[in-house]
Amino acid sequence: MIFNFNKKIFFALLLSFLLISTAHGENIYSDKKYWAYFSEGSGSVDLFLICPTVDVNDEYNMSLSDNFTMGNFLGALNMERGIYEENTRMYAPYYRQMAIKAYNLSEELRTPFFDIAYGDIKEAFSYYLEHENKNRPIILAGFSQGAEMCYKILEDFFKDEELNSRLVAVYAIGWRLEKEFVKKNPHIKPAQSENDVGVVITFDCEDPEIHSSSINPEDMQVFAINPLNWKTDGTPAEKNLNLGACFTDYSGEIKSEIKNFCGCYIDTERGVLKVPGLISADYPPVVSNLPLGAYHVYDYLFFYRNLQENVKTRIKNFYDGR
Repeated sequence: MIFNFNKKIFFALLLSFLLISTAHGENIYSDKKYWAYFSEGSGSVDLFLICPTVDVNDEYNMSLSDNFTMGNFLGALNMERGIYEENTRMYAPYYRQMAIKAYNLSEELRTPFFDIAYGDIKEAFSYYLEHENKNRPIILAGFSQGAEMCYKILEDFFKDEELNSRLVAVYAIGWRLEKEFVKKNPHIKPAQSENDVGVVITFDCEDPEIHSSSINPEDMQVFAINPLNWKTDGTPAEKNLNLGACFTDYSGEIKSEIKNFCGCYIDTERGVLKVPGLISADYPPVVSNLPLGAYHVYDYLFFYRNLQENVKTRIKNFYDGR
């Protein structure tokens, strides 16, 4: 019975994907209503920003006609835009992201829903490249599901050497960059320092007592970089290096800021960023399938000002190296 039920889901979603894709016809991203941000700002580098999961409805992919969830989608982007907006011209497409419900499925059964979401992202990025980029440098950025979408864009588009030469950095925070995936895609380069360019900056946070989660299973080997000391080994970074944790709301306003908020170190065995000294209950996981002590939803908030400065550093180094 379970097999038949899952089989129905699988084929129904494949059919849905085919029907909706056919209905699109022309690239829908020629219509600006499908963009949360479209050419916002005047920085010297383009930002292509991908939203994390906000859809908590009883569905597998977000509807682009659901105004309430679309509002949350825009709000989630606003929460992180301050890291990038001073230095970039921003683009962020609405897309039929996977809903939380899809993450409760096995990876195999999740695939058609992921394909729908990534199909939209791929279409949006293709439109952006053809009509908007005009050979400008690019930053890709995404948190959680958005980070996973960044990896797919890198895999599909950035094997092109000319395009890859214009990649300033990829801030793919909150989703695992698996070592096996990088081995298969040698053009994808994990960051090694605070100022290298054309690289992926990635990490996901948890309490030292956590040993496994749905985002970072205990047997997974992934890359990470410490956003305070910019090392990839287990060297601890003390909290005095933390320029400021910023807790933002859906308008993008910083509601509170705490300098020297926390230190951190990389668990080199798993590639997870450990954040000691916090009371886990004060920073609940929010996401139902994550354990207490998984600080995933706070990944960029805990290190907001350091990330903001790092964007400036990498842009400067990109231009200095040209």
